[in-house]
Amino acid sequence: MTDRILAHRHRFVTDENRKWWTLGAMCFALFMLMLDNTVVNVALPSIQRDLHATLSGLEWTINAYTLTLAVLMVTGGRLGDIFGRRRMFLFGVVVFGLSSLIIGFAPNETVLVAFRAIQGVGAAFMMPATLSIITQAFPAEQRGMAIGTWAGVSAMALAIGPVLGGFLTESVSWRAIFFINPPIAVIAIAVTLFATRENRDETVGRAVDYPGIVTLTLSLTALVLALIEGNSWHWGSPRILGLFASAVVGLFAFVQIEMRSRAPIVNFSFFRSRSFLGSNLVAFFVTFAMFSQFFFLTLYLQNVLHYSPLQAGIRFLPSTVLIIIAGPIAGRLADRIGPRPLITLGLLIVSGALFIQSHITAHSGYGLLLPGFVMMGIGMGLVMSPMSTAAMNSVDRTKAGVASGTLSMNRMIGGTFGVAVMGALVTAIGTSNLASSLPRVPAGTRAAIANSLGSGGTVPGAHLSHHIVTATNDAFVAALGTGLTVSAIVAALAAVLAGLLIERKPKVAAAELVEPQLSAETVARELAA
Repeated sequence: MTDRILAHRHRFVTDENRKWWTLGAMCFALFMLMLDNTVVNVALPSIQRDLHATLSGLEWTINAYTLTLAVLMVTGGRLGDIFGRRRMFLFGVVVFGLSSLIIGFAPNETVLVAFRAIQGVGAAFMMPATLSIITQAFPAEQRGMAIGTWAGVSAMALAIGPVLGGFLTESVSWRAIFFINPPIAVIAIAVTLFATRENRDETVGRAVDYPGIVTLTLSLTALVLALIEGNSWHWGSPRILGLFASAVVGLFAFVQIEMRSRAPIVNFSFFRSRSFLGSNLVAFFVTFAMFSQFFFLTLYLQNVLHYSPLQAGIRFLPSTVLIIIAGPIAGRLADRIGPRPLITLGLLIVSGALFIQSHITAHSGYGLLLPGFVMMGIGMGLVMSPMSTAAMNSVDRTKAGVASGTLSMNRMIGGTFGVAVMGALVTAIGTSNLASSLPRVPAGTRAAIANSLGSGGTVPGAHLSHHIVTATNDAFVAALGTGLTVSAIVAALAAVLAGLLIERKPKVAAAELVEPQLSAETVARELAA
């Protein structure tokens, strides 16, 4: 039986096409992972009605996943380098699929939030593994094309998420959006076992930097939690200031531990490479701009222009469809001309898109947003895959796991920063506008409205007059326009950094220029895999 299975595998999977099977398996799993990033948001009202969830429970349905994903990605990438990238990827897929199944049967919000956090753990092992496995499977001269396909699939999932989530929630149940994950997970596991070879960093032992993992996890948890809760807990409150102080102390302790560790979880020598440093800065700033735009324009479309969640999701399609198209093209171009000109041009286009959209008003409608969405799609398509290619080509392939985890972490934290900073700007600027437009409204009511601006200007349970609603919408949109201008400046700054730091044609690590000599033990392990 085993011989028959092996014979079938060798018929379909050859040395020439194995890398394409591997790319397909990684993209299939990535599609499931990225779909979950957007499909849940549109189901929140249905979840609230079905489980009688509190507002805090709904917020943590999103935040629990974001928190564990952002905090554990570097750890997931590093453990893949140590124990095997395929092994850690499969672990992540199993955790993600099983937690999705349990969420689908969740009887209350406690179970829902707890297993959303566990879902984030699975995603944190999957995300860096997909990129590091692709990096290992493809030579440097084809890596841009492969990563471009990877980025295109990611954008496709992000595009389909709101539409699919709206359809399933309205036609079946919110639980259906979680039940679609286990079958995808089973297929991803089967293809991975069938076609993908195990690989790890053979230059390191099996020692795990436990002190580094603990300090990094605690400090990033404090930082991300402060960013998530800053608007609701108030930025100057003792809790937020305490979390920021804990993050600073923890990160300082982490650096000291890593400098002395024989097997550090993060290799700071990577940042001596201008391309790796530049790519990580670009990752932070570009997701800062993109996430803040997507999050708050979704609120604008639903709360100001009164589109349904499904209608709002459809109106983002020009961006996401163009990312799907531009991503693979940019990946191929990066293999030929290098990533720097593509990243720089893409960031300038993103900056222009945000600047155009910063001129919206409460009555401007979708027509003003559409050119910005088109430009955003082209710009992000030119940035994402060349950015990942530049980062992965600037380090040795043996270090692909921790390099991928570091890049993914900076991308995730950048998005969290973007939403937090935009929320703080919208609240602060909107508060000032409300003070002048609603001087006769009681201070307590005005304060409640001002605090709600960071979530789109809606006050739960409040019945407001037409005058107050109009003033609130005007304040929200005016503040949003200023926030989009800030995001445009951030994207332009990222373009300057990309032009200065990322090399036009990053040098391929010396280890990739010569086919490594495999020991007899390694050959036996490869044949067994």
